[in-house]
Amino acid sequence: MPAPHVSLPPADHVLSPHTGWTRAHWEALADRLLEALVPYATPGLAQYRLPGRASSSGVAADGLAGFARSFLLASFRIAGAQGEVDPRLVERYARGLTTGTDRDGREAWPELTDCSRQMSEAATIAVALHESRRWIWDRLDGGTRERIVDWLWGVVGRRTPDDHRRLHQVVTEQFLASVGAPYRQDDIDAGLDRLDDWYAGDGWYGDGEGRVFDHHNGWALHLYPLLWSRLAGGGGGARGQVFRDRLARYLTVHPHLFGGDGAPVHHGRSLAYRFAAVSPAWLGALTGCTPLAPGLTRRLASGTVRHFVERGVPDERGLLPLGWYETFLPVARPHSGPASPYGASTGFLGLLLPPEHPVWTARELPLPVEESDQYTALPAPGWLLHGTKRDGIVRLINHGGDGTAPTGPAGPPGPSLPSVPAGPVEVDPPVDDPHCAKFGYSTATAPESAAHAGERNVDGHVALVAADGTASRRRRVLPLHCSGRTAASRQWGLLPGRKERFTIDTTSVLRGPWEIRVHRVHAPSGVTVREGGYAVAGPARPASERGYGWALARTGDGLTSVVVALHGWDEDTGIAREAEANAFGPHSATPFLRCAAGHPGDAGVYVTLLALTRDSVHPQALRESVSCEVEGHEVRITFPEGDTVSV
Repeated sequence: MPAPHVSLPPADHVLSPHTGWTRAHWEALADRLLEALVPYATPGLAQYRLPGRASSSGVAADGLAGFARSFLLASFRIAGAQGEVDPRLVERYARGLTTGTDRDGREAWPELTDCSRQMSEAATIAVALHESRRWIWDRLDGGTRERIVDWLWGVVGRRTPDDHRRLHQVVTEQFLASVGAPYRQDDIDAGLDRLDDWYAGDGWYGDGEGRVFDHHNGWALHLYPLLWSRLAGGGGGARGQVFRDRLARYLTVHPHLFGGDGAPVHHGRSLAYRFAAVSPAWLGALTGCTPLAPGLTRRLASGTVRHFVERGVPDERGLLPLGWYETFLPVARPHSGPASPYGASTGFLGLLLPPEHPVWTARELPLPVEESDQYTALPAPGWLLHGTKRDGIVRLINHGGDGTAPTGPAGPPGPSLPSVPAGPVEVDPPVDDPHCAKFGYSTATAPESAAHAGERNVDGHVALVAADGTASRRRRVLPLHCSGRTAASRQWGLLPGRKERFTIDTTSVLRGPWEIRVHRVHAPSGVTVREGGYAVAGPARPASERGYGWALARTGDGLTSVVVALHGWDEDTGIAREAEANAFGPHSATPFLRCAAGHPGDAGVYVTLLALTRDSVHPQALRESVSCEVEGHEVRITFPEGDTVSV
């Protein structure tokens, strides 16, 4: 584990027995992050041009992102301290606003155009101006305020992508309304109406159309509507209350997405935002709708930020690198630039709560996974969350998200579809995102996400493998069932040179620290079927073991990934090793099972036991003590205690 690069106050284990962190730790970290940006400021302080890979939007847009996203952090720090901060901090951002909105200047911000990336930065600046209004906006001269309004007005009437970015327009125009500037109420109403279209229930939004569920649910789709309600005043009226009720429902399960070491589940887009994963917990306290005890809110938030700080984030320069712990570009999309990680600023929302608020004064409480083993079914996204107290790991079993928008209906849902014939379906998306489309994610692992690993596509996936080694992809996921400790879904596999798409129906059953996966595969005779477990990674090459019908990979600190054949597989097992493919370390390995003799044709059943644990595990004993019988469309799994589960 890298040494932390931030000087922090002494830990307080009386108030914070789990993390040792207090408000002073958050303030010190915010100050370090803000001060570290100064060497990268342009002369007029309108842009922060950070080192690293440029985005597809260009240097000026990246520089704007550096200003906007850090301004949000600065606004929380200034407002939370009631302006009692180093006056140079206020001056930096006031001057940057003056310089950036000077269209004739050398540091002028890029104009806001239809669907432009900088629309998100406009929303961030609008929120920051609102929160720091007394100390910055109210003290700017009239000419500067007019230029800021003129620049922000570029969002009015613009087209936006049909996803969470519609809310950037909503928030920006509501700020304009709050300062008496021109805006269009139709834009605001249309964006909020569209959000209602995406609401999937139980506190979950899809991000636009399709099966797109991830941390954006909290740090964007809940965040912006409630920031809008703050800007609108009066809590946003009846509509604001709807948004608060939805956030309250989401917060009942939000703590289940965090491991005992504070790590959030490594899943979804924009993972370089890191700290932003805690923003919904702060937001609930800030808007008065949280069901969480104050001590749990702070334990969750402080535990997550401490998790990254203890692993070298920010880095030795005080910067947030584009990655997870260190720089790792595969977690970012081409539009992400070196300032994108400062989306983490939303994780500091708690600083807006006064020091005497109970979230800062109550004694910390444990996370759910620290109290007992956890099994949480989330039907809206189609996930099972599975936490084990002994090792603090939380796993996300994905039977509902693929990160893609549809081109049409994918097929009829139902509790089970054993006899649906394989056949053509709609055209699949061109790629499957390793951060969204795998079966399994966790707080202790990351998917193999570098391009060279994606070609093999072993981890977290059941695949049809052609003779040339090409594996089918999990590009489209149709959820079938999710309740209790069981979830099911369907995917379609495409083999090279064939027009047919072949169905794979999968059911996951959770049992203690294990997951049992049952696959019904419709495929041609002779095709190889392969199943990969979790990829484990670290600074050194993981150890591995293989036996008859099982394989495991283990890191130096004891994190172990295991796959055990219960039915349908033969003795052909393996370990897929990669280098520089995983956000958790340069060396990674995935255990897998393979039916080397070939699929029997028509519908075949394959049953696998998977484990991800820091505890001892003996795969041969599992293989001998967990039995499986297949009769017709039913699979009966009998555990060592003698009880049976039917799938």
